[in-house]
Amino acid sequence: MINYPRRGGPTVLRLLLGGHLRELREKAGISAEDAGYAIRGSHSKISRMENGRVSFKQRDVADLLTLYGVTDERDREAILALAREANSPGWWHRYGDVLPDWFQAYLGLEEAASLIRVYEVHFVPGLLQTPDYARAVTRLGHPGADAEEVERRVSLRMARQKRLLDPDAPALWAVVDETALHRVVGGAEVMREQIRHLIELAERPNITLQVVPLKAVSNPASGGPFTILRFAEPFLSDVVYLEHLTSALYLDKPSDVEAYLRAMNSLCVSACQPTESLRLLRQILDEH
Repeated sequence: MINYPRRGGPTVLRLLLGGHLRELREKAGISAEDAGYAIRGSHSKISRMENGRVSFKQRDVADLLTLYGVTDERDREAILALAREANSPGWWHRYGDVLPDWFQAYLGLEEAASLIRVYEVHFVPGLLQTPDYARAVTRLGHPGADAEEVERRVSLRMARQKRLLDPDAPALWAVVDETALHRVVGGAEVMREQIRHLIELAERPNITLQVVPLKAVSNPASGGPFTILRFAEPFLSDVVYLEHLTSALYLDKPSDVEAYLRAMNSLCVSACQPTESLRLLRQILDEH
């Protein structure tokens, strides 16, 4: 019997269902090629399903359960119910007009994560931005957007931040390059408000903030910003998220995740420790 995760919406449910289907297939000794043939598809379709990258058709899931020897009606109905739930839209669906497809998967993973580790170089991380700062960043990234679109994008970012205030809020561990704090985005007053906001957030028990000082010599993450998501559910591996201009990469291979974990840990060592980072933030605030 499948246990539902604590939260996370359809993205995590797809991952859960995909992992369970993989276990059933391997236990039955059936290849991905044969499973794909059974549902009028290919081994690549099975791979996408097992990795939770696509929605699930009831007919496909039912046929796979039969192929894998799952005949108990209660077990079948529980899995089919999970498939239906996994196809339901997440809360972010209402922002579909400003939300690219490749970012929707990230929102589901972020919603489900118990630990979010983020490294940012150029800007304050989205989960820590004030509305005015987010508005200025949005205008930089979308210079052709009208006022309504800008507000929609800012509203989405603010909605994501509400998760940090929940009783079961995730731990957020942000490492920010000091250059991002000196870059005047939206004007001097917007930056002062943003830095004051960072100081307030850094005092919350579930938020850890470290600043990589300008004097730091080595940068183990010279490739740019990245996010590592960790989940309380044991069946979910860590996911590394890398965002590009028009797409994103989601890495969950153990070797890839391990490389980014090493880079993040090195950054945390070279960055100012949390109390020192707070002092640096107050110093930067005085300078603005």
